[in-house]
Amino acid sequence: MKLRRTFLAFAAGAMLAAGPAQAVDMAIVSGDTGNGLQVLREILDQFEENTGNKVTIVPMPTSTTDQFGQYRLWLAAQNTDIDVYQTDVIWAPQLANQLVDLTEATRDVVGAHFPSIIESQTVDGRLVALPVFTDAPALYYRKDLLDKYGAKVPTTWAELTETAKLVMDKEREAGHTDMWGFVFQGNAYEGLTCNALEWVKSNGGGQIIEPDGTISINNPQAAAAVEMAKGWVGTISPPGVLAYQEEEARGVWQTGNSVFMRNWPYAYSLSNGEDSAVKGKFDVTTLPAGSGEGARSAATLGGWNLAVSKYSNNPEAAIELVKWIASPEMQKYRTLRTSNLPTIQTLYDDADVAREQPIVPRWKDVFLNAVPRPSAPVKIKYNEVSSQFWTAVHKTMSGEGTAADNLAELEISLTKLKGAGW
Repeated sequence: MKLRRTFLAFAAGAMLAAGPAQAVDMAIVSGDTGNGLQVLREILDQFEENTGNKVTIVPMPTSTTDQFGQYRLWLAAQNTDIDVYQTDVIWAPQLANQLVDLTEATRDVVGAHFPSIIESQTVDGRLVALPVFTDAPALYYRKDLLDKYGAKVPTTWAELTETAKLVMDKEREAGHTDMWGFVFQGNAYEGLTCNALEWVKSNGGGQIIEPDGTISINNPQAAAAVEMAKGWVGTISPPGVLAYQEEEARGVWQTGNSVFMRNWPYAYSLSNGEDSAVKGKFDVTTLPAGSGEGARSAATLGGWNLAVSKYSNNPEAAIELVKWIASPEMQKYRTLRTSNLPTIQTLYDDADVAREQPIVPRWKDVFLNAVPRPSAPVKIKYNEVSSQFWTAVHKTMSGEGTAADNLAELEISLTKLKGAGW
């Protein structure tokens, strides 16, 4: 706690909080998981102290699909109660017309962020959101258990399947009957789009819709990747994985009941928490590659940004709030407390970050394999595209038809959607 206060005090002294002459009340929505909401509250407390403004957090469901649906309802109603939205990296093209253009207000700070992330939040020349942290998933693995049974860290999905079953079976024989081999996000929501995109891309099956708009999902490599994942359910993965989101997967993993887990960086610091059964027993690596032609490791590019509602009654104060949370000082604080990956380039070489969160510099290797979701080519239709994709995958994994049949039907549906214009 003392370190936290000291850092925030230093950060406050290093920043200019140019609040309005008269204090205002604002609201920010956030779907932060783990200890993210607590850390956001700490950052906001310091903002309030320095500006006199008051900021209320409106917590959101952990499902990004549910968050997006609620955002659309609020913005369509021109809701003035919400000033700042926390937005997924894929939402900029869909929400741009209802968000404030931050281009002029952030000219002094955008250069510190990764250019590719700034570009992802720029629509028709308007910067509609400022990055706060970026994301790419990795494979978490129980180093102690792999060492115990002389198993190597898997580099392909086939190796993961084999190793997960080997270690799971031996642990169960030893009395650990709740042990599973692999947990991931299998629920029918945006998280499954991310997972399945990684399986497909890593197996040489393309990325659903290519940057030039070509619909590529209906191919043998993609079908093989989805069938592979279907085979995990009930064997190395619990049957309930079809309802898992990020936190359900982390719950199984962090209680010591899984050999492998696919998850985002936020789970790293939590897995090393005092209440974690896997503290000091795990490591992370890049996600496995497939086996098809063009096979490679693939990690879905994620990340969260802050946008100011076009309907806010306090746009200037809201912009200052966004700049405060996205600043190098506050990004460093968030990184030290949550292991979220900063969008400020210099923080990857920061000595404090390297000492307190050594995983952050190492995550550069994960970013080398990052693959974007097809939000750019389909623009405002992305939500429909993603929903159709995760539905086809979830049907297959639930035993409702083969991957080949479901992906063929998906291609037909996406072709109709494209014909209507995206």
